[in-house]
Amino acid sequence: MAGKRLSKDPYNLIITGVGGQGNVMASRVLANMLVNKGFYVTIGETFGASQRGGSVMSHLRISSKTSWSPQIPAGSADVVVALEPIESIRVLKDYGNPGIKILSNTRPIQPVGVIAGDLEYPGLDEIKGIAREMASDAWFVDATDKAMELGNPILGNVIMLGALAGIGVLPLDKQGFKKVISSTVAKDRLDINLKAYDIGVGMV
Repeated sequence: MAGKRLSKDPYNLIITGVGGQGNVMASRVLANMLVNKGFYVTIGETFGASQRGGSVMSHLRISSKTSWSPQIPAGSADVVVALEPIESIRVLKDYGNPGIKILSNTRPIQPVGVIAGDLEYPGLDEIKGIAREMASDAWFVDATDKAMELGNPILGNVIMLGALAGIGVLPLDKQGFKKVISSTVAKDRLDINLKAYDIGVGMV
């Protein structure tokens, strides 16, 4: 996608996950990448339980023309980036529509109710089936597994940003990522973040 073209304006993107996955950092990095390209980006965030493991959702409304209210209207998301797979289904329920696209990590983080035996977490194949039935396109990537190979599971959020660039729905590129991440992480963490981004691009 070249220049400042969006397939629709505003383009509504949701990053969802659970506490501790780096959801907020991912939304900030993505927003800054797009602002640096001349887009208007507004971010709205919702948090579930405040402790690690609660649901976290960031709404990004991206426009080449103007700023928009931070909350995406129900049924109006264009793409969902899910750092945790079941969170993609939660978002689809409220913000889905026939044209929505899903990009999801495959590694589940089971909530306390599942660990305690009170709730049942669906299998990944079931989650994939629901997502592919409800979305126009769905990609599932082993972001956490790849991040652990790099030595830090939190890099899964960077891998997911790379995968988002790879599916081509927004004008994202490595140079734009490098510019933003260079001012976000310590200098000795720059190379590993760039590597994680490249891995994500290659996974889709």
